[in-house]
Amino acid sequence: MWLKPEEVLLKNALKLWLMERSNDYFVLQRRRGYGEEGGGGLTGLLVGTLDSVLDSTAKVAPFRILHQTPDSQVYLSIACVKLIISWDAVSKLEKTSNVILTESIHVCSQGESHYFSMFLHINQTYLLMEQLANYAIKRLFDKETFDDDPVLDDPLQITKRGLEDRAHSEQFNAFFRLPKEETLKEVHECFLWVPFSHFNAHGKMCISENYICFASQDGSLCSVIIPFREVLAIDKTNDSSKSVIISIKGKTAFRFSEVKDFEQLVAKLRLKCGAASTQYHDISTEVPISSDSTDPSDNIEVRSLTCQRECRKTVNTEALMTVFHPQNLETLNSKMLKEKMKEQSWNILFAECGHGVSMFRTKKTQDLVIRGIPESLRGELWMLFSGAVNDMAANPGYYADVVEQSLGACNLATEEIERDLRRSLPEHPAFQSDTGISALRRVLTAYAYRNPKIGYCQAMNILTSVLLLYAKEEEAFWLLVAVCERMLPDYFNRRIIGALVDQAVFEELIRDHLPQLTEHMTDMTFFSSVSLSWFLTLFISVLPIESAVNVVDCFFHDGIKAILQLGLAILDYNLDKLMACKDDAEAVTALNRFFDSVTNKDSPLPSSVQQGSNVNDEKSRIRVDITDLIRESNEKYGNICCEDIYSMRCRNRLYVIQTLEETTKQNVLRVVSQDVKLSLRELDELYILFKKELFFSYYWSLSYPALKHHDPSLPYLEQYQIDCQQFRALYHLLSPWAHSANRDSLALWTFRLLDENSDCLINFKEFSSAIDIMYNGSFTEKLKLLFKLHIPPAYTEVKSKDPTKGDELSEEDLLYLSQLHVSKPENEKEAESVKNSPEKGKGKVDIQAYLSQWQDELFKKEENIKDLPRMNQSQFIQFSKTLYNLFHGDREEESLYQAIAVVTSLLLRMEEVGRKLHGSTSSAKGFSGTVGDSGGACEEKPESSLEKDPTLPREEPQWSFAFEQILASLLNEPALVRFFEKPIDVKTKLENAKTSQLSSRTKM
Repeated sequence: MWLKPEEVLLKNALKLWLMERSNDYFVLQRRRGYGEEGGGGLTGLLVGTLDSVLDSTAKVAPFRILHQTPDSQVYLSIACVKLIISWDAVSKLEKTSNVILTESIHVCSQGESHYFSMFLHINQTYLLMEQLANYAIKRLFDKETFDDDPVLDDPLQITKRGLEDRAHSEQFNAFFRLPKEETLKEVHECFLWVPFSHFNAHGKMCISENYICFASQDGSLCSVIIPFREVLAIDKTNDSSKSVIISIKGKTAFRFSEVKDFEQLVAKLRLKCGAASTQYHDISTEVPISSDSTDPSDNIEVRSLTCQRECRKTVNTEALMTVFHPQNLETLNSKMLKEKMKEQSWNILFAECGHGVSMFRTKKTQDLVIRGIPESLRGELWMLFSGAVNDMAANPGYYADVVEQSLGACNLATEEIERDLRRSLPEHPAFQSDTGISALRRVLTAYAYRNPKIGYCQAMNILTSVLLLYAKEEEAFWLLVAVCERMLPDYFNRRIIGALVDQAVFEELIRDHLPQLTEHMTDMTFFSSVSLSWFLTLFISVLPIESAVNVVDCFFHDGIKAILQLGLAILDYNLDKLMACKDDAEAVTALNRFFDSVTNKDSPLPSSVQQGSNVNDEKSRIRVDITDLIRESNEKYGNICCEDIYSMRCRNRLYVIQTLEETTKQNVLRVVSQDVKLSLRELDELYILFKKELFFSYYWSLSYPALKHHDPSLPYLEQYQIDCQQFRALYHLLSPWAHSANRDSLALWTFRLLDENSDCLINFKEFSSAIDIMYNGSFTEKLKLLFKLHIPPAYTEVKSKDPTKGDELSEEDLLYLSQLHVSKPENEKEAESVKNSPEKGKGKVDIQAYLSQWQDELFKKEENIKDLPRMNQSQFIQFSKTLYNLFHGDREEESLYQAIAVVTSLLLRMEEVGRKLHGSTSSAKGFSGTVGDSGGACEEKPESSLEKDPTLPREEPQWSFAFEQILASLLNEPALVRFFEKPIDVKTKLENAKTSQLSSRTKM
């Protein structure tokens, strides 16, 4: 970065700077401590501290360049070196420490590591960096989020406060399992009276648009969720306890005491819920909780009663397990007695803590979940713990409407659903009948209709099958919504990013808790490959159904933490066997045998339904009870907290996304390198410039808050595409012809030439093909490119709406001209679009169409110069002007101008001789036939204009030239040949483009 020259005394500078290189005129200096192992010792640490404390508003650059005139003691500081890392290029971000640097932030970008230290507030800085990096990365695969998020809608207006508020809201929603739309508004420190324990729990009251939530200080002692829809009255006490009383349906009330500004809070809450105050003259200090609280599912059913009546004929209103395996109370065996004891334990809990969405959730609740939820309560409690009960209550009748709207839909998602219906728990009687299959079809199709971004992915059918066994059909739908959109974010898409992130988290936990296993395994990717199905199906695909439902119980209560804990417990249980394995195949076999041995001794399901191996075989190997395994996982790994998992997810998401992006890049480069002369390194640099221009144009544009032309579900080449505006910016940076006065017109025509399918977008392969010709093409190839730019379909007459700008085109002009194409009937356009588009259905990709396109490209014959249409008079004039513009400023400018004048005169004489030989009539016919053969639409415009204007000579035919004529004439001029065959320093061109690309955005 060049600076305004400042005087520097060298002897003083050497105290803080070290000499790197010098000559008679320039000195390169490095700041003490920078780039030295251990931070440069004590001196380096002191300099770093001074820079951080005394110069906090303008950080000192690590390098600088000084200029000196000979025999002078005064140096001039003329340049400094600054490090700029794009957030979307960060692949690793973590806090580290060593002996010298106690705390530092490690940033890894494009294979280079950077360490930043000497922060005044390192934790705040790290959290902000983590948020910004994840914000940038999330744009790569979740662009829809930014359309509805006011905090992220305008990247230029993002603030530290806004990011912090957003992070708090995300953690609030995740902890209490609330809808994603909820935003944390207020937090009040207070005490909540717990009547069954007779003590006040200290914690925080959190308020959003539709919920009042409370969590005790340690998070696990006590928590409560109060929807405003359930609130009947909000009051305050008259004593000094500063208490707020919230009464809800079911004769239940909650007392929050020691609330700061409790009077204003009561007024706000009343306004929110519209509840009228109950006039309590003397409110008791102990608020009873009635044991006969009503089930919130009853309220939901009342609200959606009308809709349920309408759809009762098609939608199942009972769980499939109730239909196919009703409990027989007359034949109570030992397992049924244990089941009844479980139910009694839960009924006692309900009597103490309440029943429904607003029940107290305590450590006792978790203990009962670990033992396994009773069959009769499983669906209800899944709805409660997952938060799906709130989604369903807020959207009465929604499922029935979606089922009706999606009925009869036919697309790629429905085809995949139909293919997998019979593979979903095929051994269970419920899915051997039309009742279960139809319900599964309706739920999956309805969800694909609701969320076309996800549509349908494998593993969703297995999970939904289990949900339908224990929940009503509408409840199963909302449970699926909760899993796919909140509890397992980004799991169910074509790149399964969420599952890959959690696998990386799992590997990190293995390194922390099972180091001996990590040392034994030579490749940690083994754990990723073997555990993918564990995360995608919540162990349903590897455990017997009677055991897997206990895992699902824990998942709905504890979230992904339960799956991670169980995975660690399984590896720990099989540690000796895994340590003895010689290869991955042997380890997989050992784990599969373990899963076969897992049983649920308390399961009341009939033996015909249970999948545990050798259920009736007394001589089977040692079995492992799922309840004991889950209890052990909580005892050993229960100290893993949700905050740590959240942090590890953020950290590993950067690595996963960058790995996927690197894979995409390598596949694109492998395909493109076969068709161009650019080296792989040059292609790599070009791809980075191509992708960054796409990012920059949206990051720094208010009208494009998200990556508009990025779809990671498409094949590699189509994932990133640029429009004409973005292409023009790259053309100015990279093209050796960008110095031309009409460079905007050249960029426009080049874009139109590359945009063969007329969708106003081009991919990297098309982009690099044009750049490769400009850099490495022969004289003939470059001339052919220029020739094609001046004939249809690339060429169009360019006129700026603003005459003062000359040849420069505004964004509106560029957009309009890039969309100009030969007009076709509307129905023909639609038919062609459907035929050529690989995307059929709602956001889904037709792979067969892409394969067909790829095959057509393989067999596409090389273009023959004889097949090129002729260039008419107006096009040739523009072609000549372009050549004059290209030659401007060249060392041989005069020779080039003379050469083009000679060529132009020669071509005109040749055409004149040709017309005289063939006569005016035959010449006109020949030209007309040529125009007709070329298929050009714009060549007929001069003729039509002649007919309209009788003052112009009608009989005078226009002349035209074939490419062979122009090529032969130009080859006779050595100056022209030298100009087009002049070698280009591609490396320097790319480096300059990289620097200019960033500086043009940041105004550095």
